[in-house]
Order: sequence, then structure tokens, then C-alpha cells
Amino acid sequence: MENARQGALPPDDPPGVPFDWEEGPARPGPLLFALGGTGVLVSATVLGMVLAFAEKVPCRSGAWYSYTKQFQDACYTDIFPLYYSEGLDAGKVPYTGHPVEYPVLIGGAMQVAAWLVRNVGPAIRGREFFDVTAGLLALCALAGVLATARAAGPDGRWQALMVALSPALILSAFINWDLIAMALTTLGIAAWAARRGVWAGILLGLGVATKFYPLAVFGPLLLLCLRAGRWRDFATTLAAAVGAWLAVDLPVMIAAPSGWAYFFVFSKDRGADWGSVWYLFEHFNVPVLGDFQLSVLNGMTAVFLVAVFAAIAVLALAAPRRPRLPQLCFLTLAAFLITNKVWSPQYVIWLVPLAVLARPRLWPYALWQLTEVGYFFGIWGYLIFVDRGGSVIAGYNGISTGWYFALLLARLLAVALLGAYVVRDILYPERDVVRARGLDDPAGGVLDHAEDRFRIRLAPRSRRADAASAS
Repeated sequence: MENARQGALPPDDPPGVPFDWEEGPARPGPLLFALGGTGVLVSATVLGMVLAFAEKVPCRSGAWYSYTKQFQDACYTDIFPLYYSEGLDAGKVPYTGHPVEYPVLIGGAMQVAAWLVRNVGPAIRGREFFDVTAGLLALCALAGVLATARAAGPDGRWQALMVALSPALILSAFINWDLIAMALTTLGIAAWAARRGVWAGILLGLGVATKFYPLAVFGPLLLLCLRAGRWRDFATTLAAAVGAWLAVDLPVMIAAPSGWAYFFVFSKDRGADWGSVWYLFEHFNVPVLGDFQLSVLNGMTAVFLVAVFAAIAVLALAAPRRPRLPQLCFLTLAAFLITNKVWSPQYVIWLVPLAVLARPRLWPYALWQLTEVGYFFGIWGYLIFVDRGGSVIAGYNGISTGWYFALLLARLLAVALLGAYVVRDILYPERDVVRARGLDDPAGGVLDHAEDRFRIRLAPRSRRADAASAS
């Protein structure tokens, strides 16, 4: 019963079984404490964002005016062309003046940046729009890194360095507006870790108003609060999230219903796109899975996603010790990306903080980062290969279809491998590097050291009970 308050043992598990986490937290060394200092994290983030901006210099120098050259220089960004295609250069307001394929806070960020460069000469206005947006995104990256440090707890702040210096995040930082959603999501998790449920809900709700992926936090929160009997805390956070989302979405919904709804229509009508396993299935005409009909594709993605979510729910409620919040968030988001019909290279930004918090071990993380970097360069090479249509062009000629799909599968398998490690850590908590230090759930807020109230039992006796009786 003493350990039940940590969510470590269910009420009827036998006492007296020794575990590493019962001996008290193991303190990190002075080097790790130093690496987790705010000054170090800020400096590392600034360095990362400078490198991210430098990676886009060839495009700022004119490469983005050439379809092929921007891919040859691997500096492509959505931000520059969307300034023109969304009508921002002509003074159109997102949603009311032109439908936008993103949720409303991204439309708001577009409008703010467009307003700030309105007096710049037309010849360089698009470039300045990119620069202003990159500055905003860099600030969001800094907020996300510091929030990750807060969610990791005082002894784990150094883990945020793995976010600040993530090679894949640096390369993808300025492709799109995903860093805004990442900042709001990590700030929301940090607020939950600080037991500020209302602020957590507000920040996560604003995150959903930027990109829908922060919804991946609410499922794990629901399951963990169910297991710990913390319904009131979950309800408070959910209500705050709904209120924040409505506060920014409802005015746009009323003022421009068709412009507001375009994001949802666009997402539903979008076919299998680059990066997704469904694109591979369609390319090679795999029976059933490679069906080109949109309704069939949407149905299959939904079925696979629901099946994986159900498995995660069982894991959350049946594991011998309640999983940590970042572990379930990572599994939920990874499942969404693996089964989704779109997997753009910048989506790695979504996963990086959750991967670091879920499993702060270097080598599996480094392997995954390697595959993400490989895919980043692979997609641009593949687009060159497709565009040139067999002809030879000046400069880099890209990579063939086979190499592209090899990189696609390598990334998918690396994410799946990380997920498998997280599942193993949940089933065998003594292997969890966080809990092996004597901690419970630093990002869990009210769930940290909370007693289990509900648990699914898949076997009459737990593994630990069997071990105790054998001794």
C-alpha cells in the first residue's frame, strides 16, 4: 500500500518487493545540472535557430524562385509561397478574404506578419514576410525548449538540450508554422506539470487552434486521470481548453464560415501524400491497402488509428504501474503519424519534445534523428527526380523512387522502434530511465505519486506477485 500512492503497485499487490525507485531519487551529476541551466538552454536554442535560418539562406538569395533549385539547395519553405498564394501580398485577410488550409491561429500569425511588412517594397516583401515569421517561430522554439525543461523536472532539465539541438528540428524549423503549435503544447504540458490545470487547458486549446495534433495530449490525460481518479482535474483542463479554442475559433466561424471550414474540408479531401505509408501502398498498388478511392483511404486510416488507440488505452489502464504522461502522449502522436495519410517532414517538430520526455536516452533518439534527417533530404531529392521526368538537369538530379521509399520506411521504423522502447519501459518500469532515478512522473502534475483508483487486470496475479511467491 505504501507504493500505491506512486501508482507503482495496485492495492492488492504484495508489499516488500524491492524496486529501484523505492530507494529515493538519484541526483544527476553537476555536469547535467549545468547543462540544464536556463542560460545554456537559451544559448543552445539561439544557436539552433541561427543554423535553421542559415539553412534557408540559399532560398532567401533567390533559390525559391526556381522550383528545382529550392529542392537542390534543400531550403524549401511553405512560408514564402503561401504569402502570395493566400493573397496576403494583395491585402487579403485570412478566412474572410481568402480560405486558408490551416487552423485560425496560423491564419492570425500570417496576418500579423503580413501587416508588419506592409510598407516594405514589393520586390522584397515576400522575403521579409519569411524573415518576420522566422523570428516569431524562433521565439516559439525558445518557449518550447524552456517548457520542456520545466516538464522534465528539476533533475531532468538537461533533457531540453536534446530539443534545442535536435538536427531534424533545426532543419525543419522554418518549413511551416509548426513551432507555434509545439510551443503551445509543451507550455500546456509544463503548466499541467506545475498543477495549473486551467492554464494547461488554455494553452493546449490554443495549440489545437494552431494545429490539431495537441489533441494527442487529451486522450492520455483522460486515461491517466481515470486510472488515478482525478476526474475533476481533467474536467477543469478540458473545459479551459474548449473555452480557449472557442474564444479564437468562434469569431472566425461566425464571420467567415466557409473560410473557417476550409481546413476541415481540405483535410478530409486530401489523398495519400508524401511521407505516409499509404502513399507507398498506392505507388506500388498494394492490394486493398493501395486503394486510390478517397473514401476507402479515409476509412482504412480511421480503422487502423482507432485500433492502435484502443491498444494504447488498454496499455494505460492495465500496465503494472501507471504510465508517465509523456510516454502515452508520445505513443498517441506516433500512432497518429504512422497511420495518417500525410506525414510532412516538419511533423518531426511535434514529436521531438515528447520523445525526449518519454525516453531521454541518447542512442535510440540519435538513430531516429538520423532517419528524420535522411528523410528531410530525401523528399527534396525525390521531388527533383519526379519533376525532371527522366531528363538530366544541371546540378543535383535527386534520388530515385526506390531510395525515397527506403528513407520513408526507415523513418517509420525508427519511430515505431522508439514506440516499442516506450512500451517496454511502461511494462517494465524498472527499465524506465526516469523512474530508475526514483522519480514517478515529473510532467504528471496531480498524477505524480497519485494513488491508483482504477486498473484493468488482464491476469489474476501480477508478475510481481508471482515473483514474490516464488521467493
